[in-house]
Amino acid sequence: MADALPADPSPGASFAEQGMKAQAALLPYALAAFGVCLPIFVWAGSHADNAAWMSVCFAGFAAGWGCFYGVVNWLRTPAAADARRRARMQILAGLIWAAVIAQLAVFAHFAGPARETLLLLTLGAAMICVVFTAPWLSSLLVVAPAAFAGPLVALFLHAEDLPTARLGLAATALSLALALLVNRILRTQYALAAERETLMAERAAQAEAARRLARAKSDLVSTLSDEIRHGLTGVAHVLASAADRRRAAPSRQQVSAALDAVNDLLSVLETTVDAESAEAGRLTVEPRSVDLAGLVRDIIGAQRPAAAAKGLELAIHVDEALETGPGAAIADPARTKQVLGALIGNAVKFTVRGRVEVRISRVDAQRVAVAIADTGPGLSDEELAIALQPFQRIARTSAGSSGAGLGLPLACQLARLMGGGIRAESAPNVGSCFTLELPFDPAVSGPRTSAPPPTMAPRRLRILTVEAEPLSAAMLRACLEQLGHQVVHAVDSRRAVDLARICDLDLVVSGDAETVGAIRALSGDAARTPVLALTQGEPSEAEAALSAGADALLRRPVAVPAAARAIAEALSDKAPANDRAVA
Repeated sequence: MADALPADPSPGASFAEQGMKAQAALLPYALAAFGVCLPIFVWAGSHADNAAWMSVCFAGFAAGWGCFYGVVNWLRTPAAADARRRARMQILAGLIWAAVIAQLAVFAHFAGPARETLLLLTLGAAMICVVFTAPWLSSLLVVAPAAFAGPLVALFLHAEDLPTARLGLAATALSLALALLVNRILRTQYALAAERETLMAERAAQAEAARRLARAKSDLVSTLSDEIRHGLTGVAHVLASAADRRRAAPSRQQVSAALDAVNDLLSVLETTVDAESAEAGRLTVEPRSVDLAGLVRDIIGAQRPAAAAKGLELAIHVDEALETGPGAAIADPARTKQVLGALIGNAVKFTVRGRVEVRISRVDAQRVAVAIADTGPGLSDEELAIALQPFQRIARTSAGSSGAGLGLPLACQLARLMGGGIRAESAPNVGSCFTLELPFDPAVSGPRTSAPPPTMAPRRLRILTVEAEPLSAAMLRACLEQLGHQVVHAVDSRRAVDLARICDLDLVVSGDAETVGAIRALSGDAARTPVLALTQGEPSEAEAALSAGADALLRRPVAVPAAARAIAEALSDKAPANDRAVA
């Protein structure tokens, strides 16, 4: 029986199911118990006046035993998986024994001098039924009274047997009380066992989560170590060449290669951080109307140099209804650009010859799709499944290219967060097609064009930077000079305030709220100089800078597009102090 019905209850099993399992495990022993008791009853019955009836009783007993054996075997079959059928069969098995006991009680009632002894034996047989029905309350309440009915009724039929009948009734009540007590104890054990199983399941889930986290961290460290080592080695060689006076200055090609390595490394780090945030559930999106065509054109414009170097054709097709009709995609614009950038960037990166085509179309009234098709190496179904897993790269197609294997899995996560999804179709040596689907609202009037982020300010500004750390100061200067501005640097707040007092400045960039406050405390036009505050992204830090008088915020590490937007925001309501044109 243990093969079909395990003794340990499952976490979500009810008390009834657990009781049935416990009782079913005891049923084979019930067969053995009645088999042992049968010879005793036959010996006592041989002294009865109606001993000839013994053969008839024995035949009835054998028939009951056979039926009970059949039920026990049925409980081992797959059909017993149905809890209701199993409950009916187990109660039926108990009632079969109750019927056999009633038959023996009838035989004992007409047994003459052996009557009382035989009735007490049948009453003992009924108590055996109580023992085997105790684990399951429903069976105990149905089978036990049926088993006791025959012997007790027979004892109370003769007035001379009333003392024995009362004694039997008291024994019956005591056995039922003990059975109910045992059932109550077993129900407590069922609850403890269920709690134990739940705790074990939770522990197993936590252990599996810990193993997944350990594997993810191992993959992360392995991937990042390779990418960082490769990128920083190239940068270190270029810097070493520039610092060595005995060698010629690094060529533009070497500097460009080092810059590409740094950009690749920054992309890997940013993607890794976003992937970890998404995995931890800390990544959020802000859905609103998005100009998909404008985003795609921006991305294609950024990818054209890489595509031209390989001789690839880049094309975009937009359904006319989307260009001129009402409605817009509903998504987070920044995350949508990140997803499309990853998909289009992968298409350009892995396509050696041919073309990359982007097609924007309506799927139905509530969905819009952006399909990116390429004539690259393509992937088999197995390779495609691997490519969608974090930190997994296909050796056949990605050899020699940078990356952590996170772009595509992160794109899928971001698409799901925005209420959409990504479908992928690919065939080896033919190409691939990745389709981003997003929600579409026909009633929304979204922008029809998307201006590219500013990369250069309209005027050349004189900017004072306040930065004590040399490397950070150099990075900030390089970023601002790429935008065409003239940079004056101060290493501390005191020097910055002196320069702000005597110099004709268009903007001050500072990471210190005290410096911002000191500039605002100056007199005259110097106090009205626009101030851009550098922050690490902490809300308290940003609030302190704005309270001190900063006009805009710029988060570290500083990137050129972000710096251009922040400068434009800081100067949005102020005219520059000079009109020097951008060189």
